[in-house]
Amino acid sequence: MKWLVLIALVGLSECFFKVPLEKGKSVRDILQEKGLLEDFLKRNHYNPYSKYQDFAQTANEPMVNYMDMSYFGVISIGTPPQSFKVIFDTGSSNLWVPSVYCNSYACTNHKKYDPSASSTYHATNQYISIQYGTGSMTGFLAYDTVNVAGISDPNQIFALSTTEPGSFLYYAQFDGILGLAFPSMASGKATPVFDNMMNQGLLSQDLFSFYLSPNSQSGSVVTFGGIDESYFTGNINWVPLTSETYWQIKVDYIQVNGQTVACAQSCQAIVDTGTSLIAGPSGPIATIQSAVGASTGISCQNVPSMPDVIIGINGVQYTLPPSAYILEEQFNGEILCNVGIQGMDIPTQNGELWILGDVFIRQYYSIFDRDNNRVGLAKAV
Repeated sequence: MKWLVLIALVGLSECFFKVPLEKGKSVRDILQEKGLLEDFLKRNHYNPYSKYQDFAQTANEPMVNYMDMSYFGVISIGTPPQSFKVIFDTGSSNLWVPSVYCNSYACTNHKKYDPSASSTYHATNQYISIQYGTGSMTGFLAYDTVNVAGISDPNQIFALSTTEPGSFLYYAQFDGILGLAFPSMASGKATPVFDNMMNQGLLSQDLFSFYLSPNSQSGSVVTFGGIDESYFTGNINWVPLTSETYWQIKVDYIQVNGQTVACAQSCQAIVDTGTSLIAGPSGPIATIQSAVGASTGISCQNVPSMPDVIIGINGVQYTLPPSAYILEEQFNGEILCNVGIQGMDIPTQNGELWILGDVFIRQYYSIFDRDNNRVGLAKAV
């Protein structure tokens, strides 16, 4: 699901960060060596009173866009830090990475966490098992310092995988997953990373925001503790949550060519950065595919003339043009077009869930507000 190595740039603001130094070098020396000092000083004016301010902060974590199918960034775990590429997943709640105890096929080509190499590691004897839509893992829980976007999160509980069955995770371009859903979703009752940040007062605001770049372009970012207005235009439309498990909201309807083709009586959906597509119950999805002319395959030449898909949410219409919901991929040198709206039956006690995944989030900058239990949506630039 991913590829490429991206250096995680620390989001610097008016607040000081605790940055581990090597050989006694100052932050100024390091920035100067990397050719970043002049730009940093232009954007960050020295404030002699800043050390008396609160340490709560806002920080950006750059993400790699792998073929518009997944987005991942780099975190570190342990002392000294061990780096891992992780999916920032609003559809799950656990942080886990492969460990040196894992001998599964999927662990052979990924970075593996070594507890013996970290002076801040603390073990538990608690077993854990996590099942995803594709792939699964088993392992055990432990504690260590986790660093995300320059924010140091001490004594964070996370999972070390000992088995990763099947082949899916072998081909994944990420090492592990950092879940950003609610604690009620966490396996082993583990405190999610974001909750730990909130509990310690590490953030300026108890929210995080996603911008997902289109067309395999760079520039994707998740912002912890704030909203970056440079990534969207117009107003933010706030949508209350209907459940504090996933980031779950109510969808009023889905329309094509002015006709309601799904969710006529409303439906429940989760805004999920860890799912590539828009997904829903097989029957309504088939109706949508037929309405846009994609039930029997798609010719890339026909994409510009296909209709928009309109999703109504909390009184606002969210438009997905065909350029958004049709995905292009190369196969044997040929460009193929596939619809990014697929059937996936997810039964719950209150009916079947829809998933507004990356196909939707690429079009709409998404803000996940824990302080007010709501999702904010604005037109992405």
